[in-house]
Amino acid sequence: MKRTFIGIFTILVLCAAFFAVGCTTAQNSVGTANAAGQTAEEAHSIMIYCGAGMREPMEDIATLYEERYGVRVNYNFAGSANLLSQMELTGMGDVYMPGATYYFDAAREKGFVSEERLVAYHVPLIAVPKGNPAGITCLADLTNPGVEVELGDPDACAIGKLSNSLLEKNGIKEEVFANVQSRSATVNELLVHVSMGVADAAIIWEDLFEDEKMDAIAIPKEQNIVKVVPIGVLTFSEHPEDALHFVELVTSEEGKAVFEQHGFTTYPNEYYETT
Repeated sequence: MKRTFIGIFTILVLCAAFFAVGCTTAQNSVGTANAAGQTAEEAHSIMIYCGAGMREPMEDIATLYEERYGVRVNYNFAGSANLLSQMELTGMGDVYMPGATYYFDAAREKGFVSEERLVAYHVPLIAVPKGNPAGITCLADLTNPGVEVELGDPDACAIGKLSNSLLEKNGIKEEVFANVQSRSATVNELLVHVSMGVADAAIIWEDLFEDEKMDAIAIPKEQNIVKVVPIGVLTFSEHPEDALHFVELVTSEEGKAVFEQHGFTTYPNEYYETT
């Protein structure tokens, strides 16, 4: 009986969350007018599958795009792997922007993407709660007894898959795994848990670090694995011209300036290209 109740309760919560997300997307688009005076809700829309870690700059770019082209932008923010699965299941959408090229390569192999561009770098760092109670100073300290580590889910998000590779590169994968208390589906969950002190440390993207809520431990360049954020038009897009305009805006100097405002290093950059 208890299991049945929990199952029903979980379904109701998921349904409520689904409708809440839908309402938020619609509210973000209402009232945005383009150069011709047409409001966003009067125009057709494009669907962007975007890694959760790029939410802030991409929402700003959506405003620029809607004002310029009069086409409403609807986002699906989630872990990169989950987005790929959704695209494969539905065969719908216009643009894919995962957190790393690995997922984009997989989408290309499936024949899903075209018009590929590179946007910015995703640089991993170690985030710890304010005051760094566990005394973390480097990657190796994640193996210390009693340290509670949280990582992204490698089957759901780019930071999870990269964390596994990063720990393996430095020869400490199994030792750190012994301290991992949970795996999160998105990098945003890692941010929340670190800021609340639920975890002693997590590996996140540098551009998402919040100085007011946590402390950062940089990973030396020779130990790190830096990823590039790609973007491309989906081959099954019903509005390929609008999708291409969106990709062009994101990768333009104007679009990259938005990413820089949100803490990203944009592509190309000599420092990371020589990694």
